[in-house]
Parts: sequence; C-alpha cells; structure tokens
Amino acid sequence: MIGLTFRSEDMPAEDRFDRWRAMLDRSRASEVASAYARDYRAEGRLMELGPVTVLPMACAPARYWRSARMVRGTDRERYHLTLLLDGDMVLDHAGRSGALRPGDLHVVDSSRPYDLRTGGDGELRLARGIGVDFPKALLPLPPHRIGELLGRGLPGQDGTGALLTQMLAGLERQADTLRPADAPRLGAVVLDLLSAWLAQLAEAEAALAPEARHRVMAERILAFIKQNLHDPELSPPVIAAAHHISLSYLHRIFRQWSQGEPVAAWIRRRRLEGARRDLADPLLRGTPIHTIAARWGLPRASDFTRAFRAAYGISPKEFRCQALPEPRRARVANKV
Repeated sequence: MIGLTFRSEDMPAEDRFDRWRAMLDRSRASEVASAYARDYRAEGRLMELGPVTVLPMACAPARYWRSARMVRGTDRERYHLTLLLDGDMVLDHAGRSGALRPGDLHVVDSSRPYDLRTGGDGELRLARGIGVDFPKALLPLPPHRIGELLGRGLPGQDGTGALLTQMLAGLERQADTLRPADAPRLGAVVLDLLSAWLAQLAEAEAALAPEARHRVMAERILAFIKQNLHDPELSPPVIAAAHHISLSYLHRIFRQWSQGEPVAAWIRRRRLEGARRDLADPLLRGTPIHTIAARWGLPRASDFTRAFRAAYGISPKEFRCQALPEPRRARVANKV
C-alpha cells in the first residue's frame, strides 16, 4: 500500500477539519475555511511518488486560498494540478476566473495567489477529484508558456490528456496493491505524461527531453494496443500508421519499454493470456472456444490452437477441461 489515508469518520467531529487542513498542508499549503467545519466530511490518500505527490480526495464544500502575503511568506515553488471528477469548483487565479465542471483539469502556481471554492450551490455535496503536486523545476517547459494555462479549465478527454486522467484514476483504484518500491517509477511516469500534455497545450513540445517524449509515446502505443486487441488487423504497421511514426521507430521504442520483447510477440502473448483467462471462466463455460479466440483477435481456429499449445504446452480444449471439470451431476448422468 502507498500513501497516508484520511477518513473523517474515523476521528472525532471536532478534530476533522483541522486534521484535514494538516494533511493538505503537507503538499499544497493554503488557507481553508468551510461552513461545515464543525463536523467536516472528507476522505483522501496522500501518495508520495518520489518528488510527485498524488492526492485522490473527496471533501465537503470549502474555500481554499493563498493570499499575496502567504505567497511571500511560504512558497514551495510547486505546480498544483487537479482533475475534477464530481462536483463544482470556481477558481480565481493568474488574472482569470471561471467555473470548473467534472472532467476539467486545472493548474495552479503556488507562487501566485489563488482562490478556489468548491460546492457553490449551498448543499452539502462532496466534491471528488485527484490532485497532483510537483516542483516547478521538474517541468521542462518555459514558465511563460505555463503561465498561459494557469487558472483555466483544461481538456483531458483526448490524446495525452486522456492517458494522464486514466493514469491518475488507475493510481486511485490500485493504491492498496501498490508497493512503496513502485513509487519512484510511477512518479516518473506521471511527470512524463504531465509534461507531454502541458507541452501540447502550450505548443512547446520541442522543450521536452527525448527520453520523456519516448516514454509518453510508449504509453500512447500501449493504450492503443490494449484498446484494439480484439481487432485481428492489429499489427505493427497499423500501430505505426495510427501514431504517425515509422515502423523502425515503433520497434525501437517498444523494445526499450518491453525490455526487448517485439511488438507482435507482446500482442500475441496478451491475446493468448486473455483467451486463457476466458477459457477458465465458469461464466463462459458454454461459449465455444473459437468464439473466445475470435474475441481476442484470433479468428483462425487452427492458428489459435497451434499458438496456445506452443505457449502453454496443452491445447485450448484440454486446458478448459482441466480448468473447468465437468460437474459431478453431469458425470453421473453420463455414466448412467
């Protein structure tokens, strides 16, 4: 498990708000006020992934702000990104003011004052989101370009933005199973995706290091493959064309990511793993083997059987019989 967890229901009502502020101060220090402070409701997990902090949270309506005086007194020189999942926010920052809706992302600079309000409809409704905090020095982009993005609702539904939001949502879902040893690597992936996404928005991709661009491209390719494993036409040339890169470049960056495994071999292995998992699923007992294979992009039964035997040393039919023994009642009926 990674991270420090917070659940307001696990502590006395009179302590909740102060403890919530204390946890937030570890990453994004600000003044906080709420009409619901006497019995505050919130939950979150502070995940420190190297220099990057990820904070999935849900909290009752509140106001978070940094005044010019607070900026002068304490500035950790960090960018704060927030993905709003549910609820409403209003942000005043960097000379801009606007409402934020679920699915929006926004970036705040800790070196500038800001004023953020959640739950502006007067109802006790928890706002849900995922925050990411990281040192400004780690972002390889000109500060004036990032300044153009501050205080605005930013898109995260397509391209690298979608990869970023999926990555953040996955971290929240898998937090209980992740190991502390995974933290630095995960933080590097989050930072690479963030850098690539912001560079696209700021039209400053040339500023990214080649290594960061390669890692982000590998993540894009991986997401594309996973989404299209069912398509029998999926192949290295198709993948390269979809990403506007050469076939040789595809093979080079994929081998770096997969520690030497070729693209086609990785696709075949993932398809066979998926088919094997479905063959052992009791809920799919009545589904023909060739149908399961076709669902995983392997429409030719003979090719599937040959590849399955080569991978697992047994035919798909034999594997299913071992994984799903015939029910006792059926065996007795067959004997009779």
